[in-house]
Amino acid sequence: MSRPRIVIVGAGFAGYRTARTLSRLTRHQADITLLNPTDYFLYLPLLPQVAAGILEPRRVSVSLSGTLPHVRLVLGEADGIDLDGHTVHYTGPEGEEGTLPFDRLVLAAGSVNKLLPIPGVAEHAHGFRGLPEALYLRDHVTRQVELAAAADDRAECAARCTFVVVGAGYTGTEVAAHGAMYTDAQVRKHPMRTGMRPRWMLLDVAPRVMPEMDERLSRTAERVLRQRGVDVRMGTSVKEATHDGVVLTDGTTVDTRTLVWCVGVRPDPLVESLGLPMERGRLLVDPHLQVPGRPELFACGDVAAVPDLNQPGQYTPMTAQHAWRHGKVCAQNVAASLGIGERRAYRHRDMGFVVDLGGAKAAANPLGLPMSGPAAGAVTRGYHLAAMPGNRVRVAADWLLDAVLPRQAVQLGLVRSWSVPLESSSPEVARVPGSPKRPGKDAGPAGQRPDGEEAGTQPGGEPAKGRPGGEPAKGRPGGEPAKGRPGGEPARNHPGGKPAKNQPGDEPAKNQPGGEPAKGQPGGEPAKGRPGDEPAKNQPGGEPAGSRSHGGRPKGGQSGSPRASGKPRRAVEAAGPPPARGGSGKPGRAPHASGAGSAGKRPTAPSGPSRSAGPPTEPGPEPPANQPPPGPDIAPGPVRRADGRAVEGDS
Repeated sequence: MSRPRIVIVGAGFAGYRTARTLSRLTRHQADITLLNPTDYFLYLPLLPQVAAGILEPRRVSVSLSGTLPHVRLVLGEADGIDLDGHTVHYTGPEGEEGTLPFDRLVLAAGSVNKLLPIPGVAEHAHGFRGLPEALYLRDHVTRQVELAAAADDRAECAARCTFVVVGAGYTGTEVAAHGAMYTDAQVRKHPMRTGMRPRWMLLDVAPRVMPEMDERLSRTAERVLRQRGVDVRMGTSVKEATHDGVVLTDGTTVDTRTLVWCVGVRPDPLVESLGLPMERGRLLVDPHLQVPGRPELFACGDVAAVPDLNQPGQYTPMTAQHAWRHGKVCAQNVAASLGIGERRAYRHRDMGFVVDLGGAKAAANPLGLPMSGPAAGAVTRGYHLAAMPGNRVRVAADWLLDAVLPRQAVQLGLVRSWSVPLESSSPEVARVPGSPKRPGKDAGPAGQRPDGEEAGTQPGGEPAKGRPGGEPAKGRPGGEPAKGRPGGEPARNHPGGKPAKNQPGDEPAKNQPGGEPAKGQPGGEPAKGRPGDEPAKNQPGGEPAGSRSHGGRPKGGQSGSPRASGKPRRAVEAAGPPPARGGSGKPGRAPHASGAGSAGKRPTAPSGPSRSAGPPTEPGPEPPANQPPPGPDIAPGPVRRADGRAVEGDS
């Protein structure tokens, strides 16, 4: 008899605890598979310390394979679930697709940023739910302070060193508290020319800071924030966001380059595709964390509406404390459904909360005892060390080094603005260049570009001036103007922009992503101004380059179907744009486009919409029989050696 198969979707607090507890309870009597986009468990409460430069990113990332030795890890995102067929369909990080059969399924997909219908927020704000967002915020804040320090204009300096945090909950409060300390330390070492200092603002429509927690914790946190110069404004939020600032609900306009969105979270949209009873986007479960009518399906964490037995008629809140304890109970009940142990209902008594405010300051109420100051700081850090499932010694070492050494305020530039869009179903994974829009998952509100870049901006976060209006684009990845491309003029045709008019050959390239077919670009027509005065028909999407000999005979086997080359449909999501060849000094190489066309999309899973789709990047139709030989300066195909064989690596 085969062993039962258990699949766990998500490795957050609930999913990780479920996997670890199940591994101990089943003792090799079941096959446990954990499906997650990353290979680590992220300890979210310490993420503000990563953004403030106290902890390194790997300190809050606990290896899944290293701490779950008897659990099979599958990297990927669940696209759809077929409950009747007992399968989970997923897409891997390199575009590969697969299915996982199950006898028991645990949904612990977690949550994503909650977006409110406020103009400009989706385009200009950034969330705080994953490592990429924390790394981006640290780089961005560091860069703004450095630019402000070098600015002579007081208005520009004030805008760059003003940081607005929306949402005075647990996360927003810690981000503002740690951020104020971080920027103050920068300015002490490098004072600004204008004599100004960084300004942090914390906004919320609630009447007090951290309204969901004890009022004494709120008073302690607000007092510490105001002592550090944070402008705390309760009953106020953002009415509109622009590239140059925000308009508040009280009519005030604040010039800023930084808008951090910590308003809250919503359950992962995966559960909406199941067609089961929901409660405000969360899957309804019984006190045993089992979905009624589906004995094989369990849910826990932020995606599950778990009845609160201590407060009848209510559901447990979406907090890490509850998710961690959900996981243990869920694992016990899954094991009980397989005949191992007994079922138990979820019941949890509040043990108190801790809020780290940076330095020796914190607010805590362990077992209902309110504390502040250094004593609360010691309790807070002790709690985090005890709760972390790994890396305790490394975290403690970083805390010790931060206490005796100055912080390293450097920007690494590893995560760009367009890599961390606010409206993303996977905040734990940074967007890569050329990644396609994923219907039902990453389709942001109006004004957000399909490829995840912000409307009105080019990759790199600067305003796109290559929109209708005719100005050159100055915000390519890297943030520098594209002025050195062949043709000698600024490129106006980056992803989502207008056609470039100065591509090699002086013909308008009309097939950059978001434009029309280019002459000589993928999927386009022959370029008429290339060296040699012959049409360049050997570009991808037209006639396959590199699949002909010098005489123009095509090699067989390419039909243009999505599976013709055996490459995954979403392989483009993991690969960056190819380097431009026009300025490399190699004659005859036509530059490659950085995106793909708009050909077919991947089919959806049996139950529920697909959450990822990508255009195929295969060559187009075969060349005609009367194809003329290429001119002397056009890339003719493989370079030949003296023995007649192609040089390895040429295409």
